[in-house]
Amino acid sequence: MNLPDPDAGTGLTGPIGLGGRTAPSRVLFGPHETNLADGRAISGAHAAYYAERASGGAGVVVTEIASVHESDHPYERAPLATECVSGWSAVADACHPHGTLVLAGLGHAGSQGSSAFSQSALWAPSRVADVASRELPMAMEMREIRALIGGFGDAAELAAESGVDGVEVNAGQYSLLRQFLSGLTNQRGDAYGQDRALLVREVIGEIRSRMGSGMLLGLRLSCDELAPWAGITEDQGKEFAASLAAEVDYLAVVRGSAMGASATTPDSHTEPGFNFALCGAIREAVAGAAPVVLQGSVVEAEQAQVALDEGAADLVEMTRAQIADPGLVGKIRTGQRDRVRPCTLTNQKCRVRDNRNPVVSCVGEPRSGHETTDTDVSPGSGGEPVVVAGGGPAGLEAARVLAMRGHSVHLVERNERLGGMLALAAFLPARERIGKLVDWLIGEVRRLDVQITIGEEADMEAQNLVLATGSSPGPRPYQVGEGAVVVDVVDLLRAVRDGDLDRAVPGGPVAVFDPVGDATGVAVAELLAATGRETAILSQDQVIGTQLALTGDLADANARLQRAGVTMAKRSLLRAVRGGAADIEDVFTGEHRSIAANSVIHCGHRVPVSSDAPERARTAGDRVAPRTAHEAILEGRRAALSFARPRALVEAS
Repeated sequence: MNLPDPDAGTGLTGPIGLGGRTAPSRVLFGPHETNLADGRAISGAHAAYYAERASGGAGVVVTEIASVHESDHPYERAPLATECVSGWSAVADACHPHGTLVLAGLGHAGSQGSSAFSQSALWAPSRVADVASRELPMAMEMREIRALIGGFGDAAELAAESGVDGVEVNAGQYSLLRQFLSGLTNQRGDAYGQDRALLVREVIGEIRSRMGSGMLLGLRLSCDELAPWAGITEDQGKEFAASLAAEVDYLAVVRGSAMGASATTPDSHTEPGFNFALCGAIREAVAGAAPVVLQGSVVEAEQAQVALDEGAADLVEMTRAQIADPGLVGKIRTGQRDRVRPCTLTNQKCRVRDNRNPVVSCVGEPRSGHETTDTDVSPGSGGEPVVVAGGGPAGLEAARVLAMRGHSVHLVERNERLGGMLALAAFLPARERIGKLVDWLIGEVRRLDVQITIGEEADMEAQNLVLATGSSPGPRPYQVGEGAVVVDVVDLLRAVRDGDLDRAVPGGPVAVFDPVGDATGVAVAELLAATGRETAILSQDQVIGTQLALTGDLADANARLQRAGVTMAKRSLLRAVRGGAADIEDVFTGEHRSIAANSVIHCGHRVPVSSDAPERARTAGDRVAPRTAHEAILEGRRAALSFARPRALVEAS
């Protein structure tokens, strides 16, 4: 039993005792997929990634979960414990100078893994097909169970040899151990079915015996699968936690199962801190036997502190918040809370478990995940003057980075407001947090004394020029008849911002044309349906919002549309808009039909604003090719870094 030090206080940035060791803050950076592995080994890129969070004040860093047995290869760059020793050592060496405790994440994905790489059957408690992959796993016999327990022990022994402070065992959403705990997937008739926590206890015991004294052991535990008909319920979660807490040094409380990937790491449609009540109930159930960690979209320091003050948790996991701002804890500690870069909770760049194998990053902080290749922005002075044309995300980031590097910056925006398309996106349902990122960028350029001019055109004759002049509506691949009303999505959002939606969109039925399939069309349909309008959404895809599979919101988005009464015209190409109707064509059969539509909202691709500009100008964001806010901010940053380093920086280096 290892309890928090009562004399350390309960401040978020204050220390806490864990198993005889001390973490410098109560903020945990949790395990998550990064695709930073070198093959299946924890890499130097991992070490740099974790070191940034350690230097920023994280109290505990848990590395990406490593498979404890070669039968488990859940995604291409998933670490394998036997190949991680040197990588774990590098992470420990990089983080320990900051006082941060480093734990190696250990697990086995079981039936939620992939057979594509192992080319062998997936392991599971019982022959229950995975609800996502639909693959039927093999039911583990004692031979495999012994191999699994031994694999956890071997991995813990290797972790101890590497110099990390301990391990965290995954019995959370993507884990074979959770599958043994759950009646959804454990239908065994032997001892492991009669006592579903037996395997977890055996794994913990094996790790304790193999890892040696003084090493920390954390447990990530799914305490509610949100499937009360057969899965782990909150009451069962309390029982499991109470029976296991005395054997570990902390419990990280999570929810979810194989049935809903969005349950553990949802986007902004789920309220931040969603596990607050569950975590508090588990903490009460364990009755002080172990410290409890709150997980669940905690991205604001105020909410994290409330969890500590109200006794819901002893530590708080703020993983996405620290991807967005690695220096989060340090800024809070030094009274710079308003300078913490906000997490937008969009999952666009930090959720990377898909077949593209993207490297983890962040919409607002594109350096995240690229610490070994992206130039650090060091303060300087004496740089050349630069004009930045455009005050959207690309222009704001370019101005911010240029000013930080010591350049004299003049930011010019032709419209009356800064923020560009990103500021308008904040008016979509559940996208309010995007506005926080816009406010942060504007606040930073003002803090850095950037000269800002709005409502005017930039001087295209400036010697040093960054063009971030945005986009305009792209072509409309359909006929627009006389009397037809077609409203571009940007004009729609401006009307929403100005409280003038009824003028922009006539009454009666409305159709949302969504050839892109991202969050925009879905959100616009939700917005219009919420006003009481008869709403339809048109897509050439077989699933509405198909790109939302990448952010984990696809199933939830379609459920929201159905609940809102939105008509979903799938496999449909828009061919013509005429007064009161939209003509569509089935992409498979070529069948034509019409749907009622007094107006059509065009959510198609956009094109760069065209204007004469000198060749010497750097371009960024939508001026290059309209895409997402991440590319805009990344290119704004790169444009700024392409200017010669100020003298002070050169001399310092």
